[in-house]
Amino acid sequence: MTPPGRIVLASANPKKVAELVEVLAQRFGDAVELLPRPPEVPEVVEDAPDFEGNARLKAVALATATGEWALADDSGLEVDGLGGAPGVRSARYAAEGADDRPGDTANLSKLIADLATVGHDDPGRRARFRCVLVLAGPGGGELVCDGTVEGHISAVAKGSSGFGYDPVFVPDDGDGRTFAEMTAAEKHAISHRGRALAELVTALTSL
Repeated sequence: MTPPGRIVLASANPKKVAELVEVLAQRFGDAVELLPRPPEVPEVVEDAPDFEGNARLKAVALATATGEWALADDSGLEVDGLGGAPGVRSARYAAEGADDRPGDTANLSKLIADLATVGHDDPGRRARFRCVLVLAGPGGGELVCDGTVEGHISAVAKGSSGFGYDPVFVPDDGDGRTFAEMTAAEKHAISHRGRALAELVTALTSL
């Protein structure tokens, strides 16, 4: 497998794209050209039962449509006290398309409400962010990488950085702050997406 010189980013979520671009550009510089998702490519129905399946659906669809290598991620939050929810429905926990509306905090509000009766130190607040990346080639090759960060859910939202559930997720590998209270560099160093991307970089540079 020859390392790709151009990669199309399959995500239509601008905040996810910004994280991917920031980390990949830092690792590769100008060695890999990152291309935005073409607006004419239709949305992919994410109906797989797990993160890897959804990421593969998006990556393969973009690689087929563009004739380029395509990188897709699927990620989400798993909370022990909610039986692993929101899980693959993290982006639409409160409603379909909840994360697509600018400034919408419906998913975050629902999570806080669902855990309102769970004590601060209760094991039910244990949680993890998972991310699976699939890099798919137009000829059928692929790389699959994943990353996980363990932590717990705060009872109240803190911080204004990041997006999604970042204001309530306190990583075990941090210093007690939520992801939303960290700088982008601090978050990338320990986040699920940062770890999956680091694995991807290692895989690509070893080809």
